[in-house]
Amino acid sequence: MTDPLVRMVGVTKSFGATKVLDGVDLDVNCGEVVTIIGPSGSGKTTLLRCVNALETYDAGSIRIDGQEVGFRDGPGHRPRRDRELARIRVETGMVFQLFYLFPHLTAVENVMLGLRKVRRMGRVAAREKALHWLDRVGLAARADHLPSQLSGGQQQRVGIARAVAMDPKILLLDEVTSALDPELVGEVLAVVRKLAEEGMTMLVVTHEMGFAREVSDRVVFMDGGRVQIAGAPNEVLRNPSNDRLRAFLARVG
Repeated sequence: MTDPLVRMVGVTKSFGATKVLDGVDLDVNCGEVVTIIGPSGSGKTTLLRCVNALETYDAGSIRIDGQEVGFRDGPGHRPRRDRELARIRVETGMVFQLFYLFPHLTAVENVMLGLRKVRRMGRVAAREKALHWLDRVGLAARADHLPSQLSGGQQQRVGIARAVAMDPKILLLDEVTSALDPELVGEVLAVVRKLAEEGMTMLVVTHEMGFAREVSDRVVFMDGGRVQIAGAPNEVLRNPSNDRLRAFLARVG
């Protein structure tokens, strides 16, 4: 059996006196879609930010393809330098709740930026790749539009194209539909569903239970900074044995 692409062991993180992650153990295998659900404040977003090296975890281990994310290997638990973190961060594409597009750049220029600055691609090759991914998310006709000329759903699809164009080993999605009007949610979830069908490894934080049930290989319920239960979608969502999970599912409908 091959090692998981992402392995988290005993991950802890505190903000002041508040412990947000309290010993998280979680594996994500190559080609797998793992969905994290749970109430606000359960540590879901913080966990994704630790995987993406946007937050430094206090203790434990997060390895992506065998490489420790936040600390150098060897004794002393020495934090990585910014340049090292930047190299590791390239391997994890992250799509946020808010779109974070540069307002003065067109859709294609937003997707090209990382390809040019980080992957060091030439302008022609970067534009070709950016256009390819905009086409894949259904926005080829909007490539030269500014974010202000796009709907929220279209802006989020540009954000997804920007992340996957970098060829990450894993795609991290943090409540990517929560800032959208209800009628725009479906178009974004359709793009994510297509990526899942094509074998993209994903770690997804979502409150869309139907989506979690349809797309996930595994569903993880977090509460109190810990993984409380994990398993196949039908096991976790249809007949929850955990009281906290049952209460959460009743609230989100």
